[in-house]
Amino acid sequence: MKYISTRGEQIDNASKVILNGIANDGGLYVPSSFPTITPQEIEEMIGFEYEKRASHILSKFLTDYTYEELMEYVQKAYKKFDGEPAPLVKVDDNTYMLELWHGPTLAFKDMALTVLPYLLMGARKKDGIDKKTLILVATSGDTGKAALEGFKDVEGAEIIVFYPNEGVSLMQKLQMQTTEGKNVHVVGIEGNFDDAQNAVKDVFDDGEMRKKLFDKGYMLSSANSINFGRLVPQIVYYVSAYVDLLGSGEIENGDQINIAVPSGNFGNILAAYYAYRMGLPIKHLIVASNQNNVLTDFFNSGEYDINREFYKTISPSMDILISSNLERLLFEFADRDSGIIRELMAELKNSGRYQIDQEKLSQKFPQFLGYYSTEEETFEVIDNFFEQCDYLLDPHTAVGVSAYFKYISDTLDTDTPAVVVSTANPYKFPQDVYYALTKVQEDDPIKSLKKLQSYTGIKAPQAIAGLDDKPLNHDLVVPKSKIKDTILKLLKKEDNNE
Repeated sequence: MKYISTRGEQIDNASKVILNGIANDGGLYVPSSFPTITPQEIEEMIGFEYEKRASHILSKFLTDYTYEELMEYVQKAYKKFDGEPAPLVKVDDNTYMLELWHGPTLAFKDMALTVLPYLLMGARKKDGIDKKTLILVATSGDTGKAALEGFKDVEGAEIIVFYPNEGVSLMQKLQMQTTEGKNVHVVGIEGNFDDAQNAVKDVFDDGEMRKKLFDKGYMLSSANSINFGRLVPQIVYYVSAYVDLLGSGEIENGDQINIAVPSGNFGNILAAYYAYRMGLPIKHLIVASNQNNVLTDFFNSGEYDINREFYKTISPSMDILISSNLERLLFEFADRDSGIIRELMAELKNSGRYQIDQEKLSQKFPQFLGYYSTEEETFEVIDNFFEQCDYLLDPHTAVGVSAYFKYISDTLDTDTPAVVVSTANPYKFPQDVYYALTKVQEDDPIKSLKKLQSYTGIKAPQAIAGLDDKPLNHDLVVPKSKIKDTILKLLKKEDNNE
């Protein structure tokens, strides 16, 4: 399959797309066309293990990889998970939680970031790359740790993760700062996630910086969801959830489902849309935002405007105003006219906003509906859902549940089965979850974890519970203006250690 950039560049195969991460013209790669999945294929996958489902879907997009290669990669990746990679849990008559947090870092990012290193290293072999691959990552919390775990000690790769020093939960920060591995670097920045993301994009766009890195023996790539190699494994779990519903007799083949997704950078719900374009029967895609509700406003008005107050919330991985993956959806809105995308992205960069025709947006994407949750509503949902459904939500998943409840209130649609994407283990945010249940504020994350265990009777995963015994290996914090200098210094230090 061939790929094209949202801004015009064309490329021949998936391995180059994964190696590059972002297109040379600054755009994001998308497939030249969407492969299909038939009702018969969906039926056949009922008897497949998750790994076989994944290989089947991946092979439709990554056509220069063999099926056997893809099967090897996903088997190695999902061995790192605790049991089933993406179980579907029924919480009431028509509501199901798609749990995507059974991987090594307890967040949905593991679903793709355990696979991406194998795809990337496979691409290096296919393209005869002898230089090291430098992975640059901007994270609002979960992507960073998942990428670090995925790429640590991978031969031929070096990874640097940038996170907002005051914009992630204490537990997320602790997870990143305690990461081991000879090829990993973690850097806090003085700013928010958008600052980190823009700075990393600027490295990719800077020809002089690319040349400096090339001369030092490095080729740039990304593990953020701008890399199509991150996006395509996410398509799999939506197809798998539908197959599970069909296999359990909850639906019949061809029945539509609703999907509610906590959304920040828009990659997770975009993967659901790509599954829809393949033929998965989806009625509505519910875009769930926190108080940084730029996506809600976009789907309700056609205006994307980042000139607004930025909120630090209890769902920090969604504290984003520039949703990079929305560019891929805009590309479909524009009927794949890259000139329109270049104009919109230039307008966003220059003025912080753009406006598209809202009526056309609704006609083009009737399945997308946007809702947001205030902090108070998010706390309330965590408390009520635990009391009524005996299910413990993290703050991000709670935003998804809140949006789904608002959808029901608006549409009275209680008949369509709904899948709510559960994006993180609640013990990644023990202080806020404990406060939601008890209204008691505990400042220490480890103490709050122990209190939450005692209150709920739900045991915390060892990957979280044992963090206080690990040494802090990464404590560097820099101004956002110093990111390029920091990259070069870290690599110089690394080269001197070899």
